[in-house]
Amino acid sequence: MTLPEWTKPGIYGAIVGAIILAIVGFNWGGWTTGGTAEKMAQDLADEAVTTAMVPICLSASKADAERVEKLAIINQATRFKRRDAVMDTGWATLPGAEKPNRDLAAACMEELGLDAT
Repeated sequence: MTLPEWTKPGIYGAIVGAIILAIVGFNWGGWTTGGTAEKMAQDLADEAVTTAMVPICLSASKADAERVEKLAIINQATRFKRRDAVMDTGWATLPGAEKPNRDLAAACMEELGLDAT
């Protein structure tokens, strides 16, 4: 059996075309791998949970009897330590959690009008 003479250039063209298509698709076409899509979805879910929990942080800060003193401590802290200061107040600890949440502390600082850095 003899293959037509266009077969070899056709196969090479298909391979080169597939490579170019993959490069263009992944770089500029918005294609993602399953792992990348999963990470993006997890990041969006984490952000949504943090946003949903900000009212809990705000209500904890408003209900705190030592709010004024704690806000003074937060404002006295350096810009890089303010998030840690909010975490130390306990306002950024989710119900049922043992440790405060760093992302929630940053979001809470933003809502409280503090400089979140």
